[in-house]
Amino acid sequence: MPQAALRRLICQRRNLTMNDKNLLALYGLKYNPFVPNLPTEAIWVTPETESFAHRVRAMISQGGFALITGDPGQGKSKTLQWISHALSAMPDITVGVMERPQSKLADFYRELGELFGVGLTPVNRYGSFKALRAKWKAHCQSSLLRPVLLIDEAQEVSPACLTELRLLQSVSFDSESLLFTILCGDGRLPDMFRSPELLPLGSRIRTRLLLTPRTPEQLQDYLNFALEQAGYLQLMTPELIQVLAAHSLNNLRVLNNTAAEMLAAATERNLPRLDESLYFELFTPTPSKPRRNKVI
Repeated sequence: MPQAALRRLICQRRNLTMNDKNLLALYGLKYNPFVPNLPTEAIWVTPETESFAHRVRAMISQGGFALITGDPGQGKSKTLQWISHALSAMPDITVGVMERPQSKLADFYRELGELFGVGLTPVNRYGSFKALRAKWKAHCQSSLLRPVLLIDEAQEVSPACLTELRLLQSVSFDSESLLFTILCGDGRLPDMFRSPELLPLGSRIRTRLLLTPRTPEQLQDYLNFALEQAGYLQLMTPELIQVLAAHSLNNLRVLNNTAAEMLAAATERNLPRLDESLYFELFTPTPSKPRRNKVI
């Protein structure tokens, strides 16, 4: 990297750190509640998500597949993060999180081996198949629970890898499963399971969570929860909370991006509180000036 570009990057990171420090000092926040990097306890969980997690816990002793879907920005990845934390707290549970869902089959096997502590030779597909199953069988026998595999952005997983995963898990003529897999992805994922190639896997999904667009009331609940967890419930006026909830397209990501931009502007101006006047100042379109016809 050129020295000039490196210096700019260092300055940008230093300014970002200083802005975060100013933000926390000005408002007494424990963290910025509108950025993706949140502590697990600060993740907003709906009753539907809690019910899904309860069903997942009940199925871990049996294995199989579960599915989380929804439109972009509705909190799928955060839901999976919260479930991962909840499962990791259970005794005798092994949880693996796949980080490269778009891998080809050889790399797919390599990552599975790394996640579950099995040295695999991807060129020997049959040997890798047997080694993974042996590892999972030993875990099932010792703990009476299935290992758990979490795959975010699962719509990027190739049909060949999903089919291989289904066959890897299945034993005793499909009467048992050696693994419990939670697939998380956008609306393309259910469509994939309607194809003839993946219909066998789609029919094996035992429980589903569909994250739908949020109502303004839900978004208000989310904002109140986020501010309370961050340590300053009075950061926003009630009127601003209503305005944000009504103008965020029923989408959590849009809401957070808008709130983060407002918080940055308020920090820069040393404002004591965020209100609706700041929202309209930042996000009301400026009318364009009428063009004058040129007199010839």
